Amino acid sequence: MLSPKRTKFRKQQRGRMRGVATRGNKIAFGQFALQAQDCGWVTSRQIEASRRAMTRYVKRGGQIWIRIFPDKPVTMRPAETRMGSGKGNPEFWVAVVKPGRILFEMGGDEITETIAKEAMRLAQYKLPVKTKFISLDEDLNKGNYKPAKTPVTADDSESSS
Repeated sequence: MLSPKRTKFRKQQRGRMRGVATRGNKIAFGQFALQAQDCGWVTSRQIEASRRAMTRYVKRGGQIWIRIFPDKPVTMRPAETRMGSGKGNPEFWVAVVKPGRILFEMGGDEITETIAKEAMRLAQYKLPVKTKFISLDEDLNKGNYKPAKTPVTADDSESSS
């Protein structure tokens, strides 16, 4: 399961999940992706279960990218303890997910849209947030992607003048 190697502080406050994801909301590596539709905490166990479900379905073909990382510790108090005596110990790790965040990506020559859709559907069942299957073609058609600007070289500047 995923967890940070080390952190600056052992315990964190819970925080708030407001707004939409401004980073990690576009397909960067594969052709197909699973995008979160609402906010929530995704634990490292849920990420691992989703990854296993997808990997099993595609029979280890293609490539899967996990675009979220559980870097927030969640603390819990022992059962039947009295009030007070401080904050509990870190029990598990979560990734904070906002709407629009890409959770998983999938790509490769042998991965078709139907295979990717079914694999992502199996992964959806393991996650606590509502998700949507998207493909790179849809994003290109919607205009969410602008082609990368090519750097201007000395040859280009001479030919334009």
